[in-house]
Amino acid sequence: MATVAFPSSLLIVKISSAIFDCSAPDLESCPDETLPEIAFIGRSNVGKSSLLNMITSKRDLARVSGKPGSTVLINFFTINNTWRLVDLPGYGYARVARKDKAQFNEAVGDYLKDRPNLFCVFALIDSMIPPQKKDLNFLEWLARNEIPFVIVFTKIDRARPTAVKNNMAAFAEKLAEWAENVPEMFTCSSKTGKGRLELLQIIEEVLKGD
Repeated sequence: MATVAFPSSLLIVKISSAIFDCSAPDLESCPDETLPEIAFIGRSNVGKSSLLNMITSKRDLARVSGKPGSTVLINFFTINNTWRLVDLPGYGYARVARKDKAQFNEAVGDYLKDRPNLFCVFALIDSMIPPQKKDLNFLEWLARNEIPFVIVFTKIDRARPTAVKNNMAAFAEKLAEWAENVPEMFTCSSKTGKGRLELLQIIEEVLKGD
């Protein structure tokens, strides 16, 4: 990925503004590459929209729907006028790119592989569910394409702590089969707000290059 210069002063943990930028159907339609971007993606119905609203403290920033696969475009939000939060379509119900084992929108694949100002992907996993093939395939695809990512287990308020711990351990065991280093893992709840500060801190670290 190409090296891009970004502002050195970034106010991340305290989000003062979160503004919808645009929706893009493909890589060519994405906004300019002047701001660093953090992308969020997961299987449909993983709670992505609720998580984005929780992180930004904007209740209606991302559309929350009970129907899986509501996000079909790449949505960009400018945060604090210094970086972008990118809401990617879920890969459970989206149109798939058949040439890849991971099932997700072809435009998303282009964005993830070829967007020079993409700093990190937050891969969302439902903490209530044991490792699923679709999730594992997608994470392996990210690793194979050398795309930086962290894993965020969502909906921890709906599962027993022991179940969450066991599912995370099972994921780590599966990832260790092909990953030299298991990516960082975090937990969160959009309902209680648990994990918000930790996610904002990792975003800050990523953007500052810590």
